[in-house]
Amino acid sequence: MKRSRFSEEQIIGILKEHQAGLSAGDLCRRHGISDATFYKWRSKYGGMEVSDARKLKALENENRKLKKLLAETMLDAATLKEMLGKKLLTPRARRTAVSWAIKERNYSSVVRAGWWAWSRRPSAMRRSGRTMHRSDSG
Repeated sequence: MKRSRFSEEQIIGILKEHQAGLSAGDLCRRHGISDATFYKWRSKYGGMEVSDARKLKALENENRKLKKLLAETMLDAATLKEMLGKKLLTPRARRTAVSWAIKERNYSSVVRAGWWAWSRRPSAMRRSGRTMHRSDSG
């Protein structure tokens, strides 16, 4: 995503000039922005103070991080569900993997219900087609 030439403080300053009585066309020419950019800024930052804009940016960053975390968790959940469906583990090995996932990855009670995460040699296990036996679980 392209970064703006203007910071939130500068954008709010431009919008305050508009509220003071300057026309949108004059502001756009003076600052070298298009009308569409000006009106987009006005819809996003209109009526805000600089502190409000900083809070908005912090909330957007937090929202982005939470969405990424949710996507990773959903991917893990889909992988776990797929692996459990293939019955690759004995019950003892499954308990070991679940306890590892709870301890190391901080998974919740969803893991206790039977979801599983690869903890050891996943690519070698998948290539060979082997199932994990009791002696493999540790």
